[in-house]
Amino acid sequence: MSLPLNISPFPLIAEAMADLLSFCTLFLVFLLTFLLVRTIFFKSRTKVRLPPSPMSLPILGHLHLLGPLPHQAFYKLSTAYGPLLSLRLGSVSCIVASSPETAKEFLKTHELHFSSRPKNIAVGHLTYGTYGFAFAPYGPYWKFMKKLCVSELLGGRTIDLFEPVRREEIRSFLKVLFEKSKAGEAVNLSRELVRLTSNIVSRMAMSQRCSETEGEADEVQTVVQAVANLVGTFNLADYISFFRRFDLQGISNRLKDVHKRFDVMMERIIREHEEARKAKKMNKEMGGDGVRDILDILLDISEDDKAEIKLRREDIKAFIMDIFVAGTDTSSITPQWALSELINNPTVFEKARKEIDLVVGKSRLVEESDIPNLPYLQAIIKETLRLHPASPISLRECTQDCKIGGYDIPVNSRLFINMWAIGRDPKHWDNPLEFRPERFMPSDENNRSPIDLRGQHYSLLPFGSGRRGCPGATLALQVVHAALAIMIQGFTWKAGNGEGNARVDMEEGAGLTLPRRKPLVCVPVARLHPFPSIDALT
Repeated sequence: MSLPLNISPFPLIAEAMADLLSFCTLFLVFLLTFLLVRTIFFKSRTKVRLPPSPMSLPILGHLHLLGPLPHQAFYKLSTAYGPLLSLRLGSVSCIVASSPETAKEFLKTHELHFSSRPKNIAVGHLTYGTYGFAFAPYGPYWKFMKKLCVSELLGGRTIDLFEPVRREEIRSFLKVLFEKSKAGEAVNLSRELVRLTSNIVSRMAMSQRCSETEGEADEVQTVVQAVANLVGTFNLADYISFFRRFDLQGISNRLKDVHKRFDVMMERIIREHEEARKAKKMNKEMGGDGVRDILDILLDISEDDKAEIKLRREDIKAFIMDIFVAGTDTSSITPQWALSELINNPTVFEKARKEIDLVVGKSRLVEESDIPNLPYLQAIIKETLRLHPASPISLRECTQDCKIGGYDIPVNSRLFINMWAIGRDPKHWDNPLEFRPERFMPSDENNRSPIDLRGQHYSLLPFGSGRRGCPGATLALQVVHAALAIMIQGFTWKAGNGEGNARVDMEEGAGLTLPRRKPLVCVPVARLHPFPSIDALT
């Protein structure tokens, strides 16, 4: 369609341009007014001053900065932005603490505001929706279970009563090493240490081994490691609600598979345990005789109508899962890292061996009772936990607005305490990347180091601190010291297939705990001839 010849198009164009200009002017006025009102509105509210933060991306926030090993990514960010920084992981506000000073603020000064843990999909699914004990919200149930752990389940008396169990399992572990030594074969220490710790935990928890055969041992190791990996994986669905509709990482299917396998294993064990309890009651053998295992105690409470908290079957299963994952995985990882460091530092290895030979001698095997008299061995474990904490990150949730170091910490923020980074803080540790146990040697005649592992020194927090500190620390340390001591006393170790003087690869793997990227495989060479208690080992 064309315009009439007597009508010029220019006035129409001019009019359209004028309308467009008016619209743009009105839009600009509206935009400026909106921004002004919003600024005034937010200024009228309490000012929020968050810790320093790097540039973020839309939707993802800072998720792209994490990578497969979050503790290392957090450490790199802290070197650029300081020991206290804020991140936005998807839609979740997060705070990262990477120094002893900031950790103390959260775990002591403002501990009550950070005594809960955030919920996540993996933990909720694997613990039957109860979040177990380790991830339970800070409240009546958690307080009841914590009191139960301290007084009965993992208390000093229970640990002492099960000392013969630990000694017997250490001997079984030693027998495997001795047979490999006689055959000149390499041993997968990662697998054997998991078997050792899982049998100790299982016998303490349920009065039976969970890995009598090679297949059962592999199954337990697979399930425990799968749980630790799934719980420690950054699941996008936990941070971006949109992804809950999809299983882009394949986590949901893996959760279902692991949960089913664990549940089948636990149902079988609990049913067998219940049948044994009934038989004992019928024979009037229960009474007060014998040692009650952890499952006995939990079943007694579940059957007690007057109990402060009524435990369901799901609660019992979830707690046993906590015990297996925390007690098996972490207690097996630390001796692996310790022996790896000793093989790569032969001078330290020789010094530790001389101490054991001096205190224990060569005619008997080292026992748990010898540990207090082996300060250098204790120093090795402390130095190992400084560099390789079994749980590199402690996760908490803020339950009330508070101020830390002059910065505002909003309620519901997730707190990541990077214990891996704290152990490498150059302000608190000389040559922090050097493996040097001497830094933990005693300062008095009672063989006591000035730094302990119980959460009182915030430059070393392998078991956390305060209310949420690990209740199983004492048991873990007993197992770790005994296993490492027997490996030092009894054998010389050659990395890999035993050829040459190969060094042990120290690369870390991904997961909730801090596993080695590759299993620790070494050739043991028995150094005591004849081997103490040889009749009991062959």
